[in-house]
Amino acid sequence: MANTYTQLYFHIVFAVKGRDNLITSKFKIDLYKYITGIISKKDQKLMIINGMPNHIHLLIGTKPNCNLSDLIRDIKANSSKWINENKFVLGKFEWQTGFGAFTISQSGINKVIKYIKDQEEHHKIKSFKEEYIDFLKGYKIDFEDKYIFSED
Repeated sequence: MANTYTQLYFHIVFAVKGRDNLITSKFKIDLYKYITGIISKKDQKLMIINGMPNHIHLLIGTKPNCNLSDLIRDIKANSSKWINENKFVLGKFEWQTGFGAFTISQSGINKVIKYIKDQEEHHKIKSFKEEYIDFLKGYKIDFEDKYIFSED
């Protein structure tokens, strides 16, 4: 795409199905590396990944030909398959349907990186549900509370 210049950054958030605390320190770092590989193979740029036992945050720089829904579908499908094949959890691991995606300006990147890096600190004060609702309100996204964490 000659003469196409873009800066497209997305802060992505998605949760374990039922928001169960299944992402343990036993495999968390390897999971993050695996997800990094998925994103790299799709020719996109992962800037940071971190999360908690029940959800993860990604900051991704994308090219204009990236279909974000397809990318997140592939991340979730492949990473859950990898978790299950390696038997990191008892029973079947699944991500919750859907995700949050929030655009980030160039001037906001460092703030988002710090926010994602400091997940453990944030969640000493605020639950994942409170965090997620704050994002939706902050980005002025219409939602109905009863559907935010409905079971899949």
